[in-house]
Amino acid sequence: MVFVRSMLFLLLQAMATVVFALLALLVAPLPVLWRYRIITGWNRLVVWMARVICGLRFQVIGQENLPTVPSIVMAKHQSAWETIAFPVLFPPMAMVIKRELLRIPFFGWGMALIAPIAIDRGSGRAALKQVVEQGKQRLAMGFWVLIFPEGTRMPVGEHGKYGIGGAWLATHVTVPVVPVAHNAGELWARNAFLRYPGLVTISIGPAIDPSGMKPDALNQAVQTWIDAEMQRLPKARNGQTTNSQTMNNGQTRNGKA
Repeated sequence: MVFVRSMLFLLLQAMATVVFALLALLVAPLPVLWRYRIITGWNRLVVWMARVICGLRFQVIGQENLPTVPSIVMAKHQSAWETIAFPVLFPPMAMVIKRELLRIPFFGWGMALIAPIAIDRGSGRAALKQVVEQGKQRLAMGFWVLIFPEGTRMPVGEHGKYGIGGAWLATHVTVPVVPVAHNAGELWARNAFLRYPGLVTISIGPAIDPSGMKPDALNQAVQTWIDAEMQRLPKARNGQTTNSQTMNNGQTRNGKA
């Protein structure tokens, strides 16, 4: 049944991508925040389909840690799920992505219209400059910035070297940094076809004030919190929950799904 449900989900996701890509072209003349809210209807639909078809539910803990001003989210990267879900679980955000993603038919069309920070990862310091320049612009527009400092999806239980881009941006614009841990990779693994039923836990850590910090020190602080929190998260596949507040997805405040 996991195979059948995963196949059905994949087919419906592909169909939804085509429909929303065409919709994205129609709403292109609208202001960017309007485009964002319309186009991310695709994200809401895919998250909903993952829950209904594949049984992939979620809970969010630590919502009270979110600052009231546009901030930088630095998150664990394990799965495609968080790249889809985070834009609708957090305030409107500009995701730092590799420029090649914008060339993907249909998907790239919609992505290009919601103000991502698209960089050429092979350009070294030029890429760092792009993150800072475009990050400042997006924050000034009222967007948050989402960056996965590991740069690529990591298998469950592993972590990659943290890139300097997010920390460099934070120390140059002096806005709060929000570390985020999650276990989505246990249900929707890197490059995997199967989507397993279970409960993803997204944990939002206390915001870090980068004032007076060096990028390396900020990166270390973020990684230390995320690595420790990853060890505390409940297993996703056995459906364990916490007593923390959840949001969206129809869960109650006592954490029951």
